[in-house]
Amino acid sequence: MSENNTAELKIEALATKSRLVSVIILFFFMMLHQADKMVISSLTTPIMEFFHIDEAQMGLALTGAIIVGAVCYPLWGYLFDRYARPKILALASLVWSSTTWLGAIAPSFPTFVAARASTGVDDASYPGIFSLISDYYPPTRRGRVVGILQLSMVLGPIMGMGLATAMRETIGWRGVFYITAALGVLAAIAIYLGVRDVPRGQSEPELARAGSTGGGLLNWTTVRLLAKKQSFLFLFIQQFIYVFPFNAISFWYYRYLETERALTPDKVMLTIGVFGVMGAVGSAVAGILGDLAFRRSPRGRMWVSMGGVVILLATFTSALQLPNSEFSLFFILQTIGSFFSGFVYPNATTTVNDVAEPEVRSTAHSIIGIASTAGSAVAPLVTGMLAVGSSLQSAMIRIIAAGWGAGLLLLGAVAFLLPKDVQTLRNEMKQRAEAG
Repeated sequence: MSENNTAELKIEALATKSRLVSVIILFFFMMLHQADKMVISSLTTPIMEFFHIDEAQMGLALTGAIIVGAVCYPLWGYLFDRYARPKILALASLVWSSTTWLGAIAPSFPTFVAARASTGVDDASYPGIFSLISDYYPPTRRGRVVGILQLSMVLGPIMGMGLATAMRETIGWRGVFYITAALGVLAAIAIYLGVRDVPRGQSEPELARAGSTGGGLLNWTTVRLLAKKQSFLFLFIQQFIYVFPFNAISFWYYRYLETERALTPDKVMLTIGVFGVMGAVGSAVAGILGDLAFRRSPRGRMWVSMGGVVILLATFTSALQLPNSEFSLFFILQTIGSFFSGFVYPNATTTVNDVAEPEVRSTAHSIIGIASTAGSAVAPLVTGMLAVGSSLQSAMIRIIAAGWGAGLLLLGAVAFLLPKDVQTLRNEMKQRAEAG
């Protein structure tokens, strides 16, 4: 083997190691961030008791952060497409730490609502991560990596709920917030020192073969072209509707289990824990299946997603309608449904990379983020208001049936439109490669 070939292999090995380190750091950032974001679910009851508020008022506190997150998506998308992505992500982690700390010191309910709303600023920072992944890995490998990252978004809430449940009686809900705020500082340091940026477009097959990135920074003409991609527009609408039930469940499921289903603390943690673990496993499986299906057809990721939604909708609505005495059957149905709860996310996220140009992918993910965040912004509030008039069980069943049912139909529309838009991107990459 020549010295040049040996040197190239060493460089490739170093690049692979650096990429792996970056993905690991991003995984732990997302996990810790989700733990901080969802820890409030386990602290809902003590916070409501402390401020003497009802479900509707607590729903207002939960909804504020989602609205702020939706407003901030365009800003983060612009910053990630314009500047070095790891540095911007480190900044987002510091924002997470600061806003959580403000919630911990809030002296009254109005100030607590304002502080919790401010935590939504950094919730819109994930587009930079998904843009990085699209430049780390080629199209047929991105789904599994996003699926693995999705594990963090399921395991994180479990971590947060476990932390809150274990410590809320000893250090109080404010003390739990202090801990998660400190984690944000540690994550910022790790990202700044350990995550590497790479040229935009370097993993596109056509550009890689030509030895060109074809990249560049944010191009507003290219952003405007996204609006002409019909599959992207339908995915925007799909995310607007589909995620509504997930936020209703995320913010209210813990309280539903401990109050309306009257489960013991041990059973609550078992139910939540299994839900999260199975969802994490299902997400990883969905990413792998999506990549395999995409190799056969541009519609492959959507077929995988649709199959998961059908099973999720059937099992979860059935579980919620069971009487409290049927815990075993409730647990089984919920476990089956939870496995399929993450089937859409990795495939929808990767589909954005399948149709958007490299230099605008953070912006594209931000646009989808606006849809998913805006669509779910009022979910905690609406669920709380419906629960006041009936029950959390009734509120969640109605929201789940409407949101996931409509989302399933829209996934079908995306699948129908995808081949044209995927081919358009591949043609564009080929032209850039030929142009050098």
